[in-house]
Amino acid sequence: MILHKLIAHHIKRRDDAAFYAMQAMDAIRWIEAAGVNLAPGVSALDLGCGHGVFGAELAKRGCAVTFSDDHNWLVPALKDAPFRPFNIDRDDFATLGQFDLVVCSNVLEHLPRPADFIARMHTLLRPGGRFYLSWTPWLSPWGGHEFSPLHYLGVTRGHRIHDWLGRAKRIHTPFENLFPTSIGGTLRWIRVQPHLRLERAAPRYFTELEFLVHVPILREFAAWNCALLLSRKD
Repeated sequence: MILHKLIAHHIKRRDDAAFYAMQAMDAIRWIEAAGVNLAPGVSALDLGCGHGVFGAELAKRGCAVTFSDDHNWLVPALKDAPFRPFNIDRDDFATLGQFDLVVCSNVLEHLPRPADFIARMHTLLRPGGRFYLSWTPWLSPWGGHEFSPLHYLGVTRGHRIHDWLGRAKRIHTPFENLFPTSIGGTLRWIRVQPHLRLERAAPRYFTELEFLVHVPILREFAAWNCALLLSRKD
């Protein structure tokens, strides 16, 4: 369980590189505990990589990592790393190729058509490949991101009240770059995919309480951030 550590770190230092490294290392431990081999030579794609912190942790284990996002925001230490500019909503997945492991961390809630993304996930996986997906559901305590918990006042009011109160500068606006998602809805989309199999699901920051993801309604509020491990059906 790392939720308490993340909250303490965020209070002191906000979301710096160390904050995201803590998330990445914990997620990698969970992936490995599920039996995924991250041995040297495993090909990995960090999709929606941002600064590349997650992929950098995979590279430390010897994985051959490709980074991909709309723009190149990689930290200076990764300036020579393989990078592919890619827009998840508009671009052809076939141009990225296929990988043994794809990680997509905290991206789903920023996609206007998440169901379309899920329907195309399998095309990025080699036979036997795994897909790690994590995101923040709308009803999570952090569902509104920087204007949380005011998002509980509604998708049209919460962010406006945040601005009216003069709180910290906001970068997310519902239905522009932050889209309401649910755990239940996402699991339903996955279950109807003929080429995807759900292997594990857990609250990302306290994976020990895996059962929460399987309790309707409660999971939307209590999971905070949901992590899924998927595989390609061959």
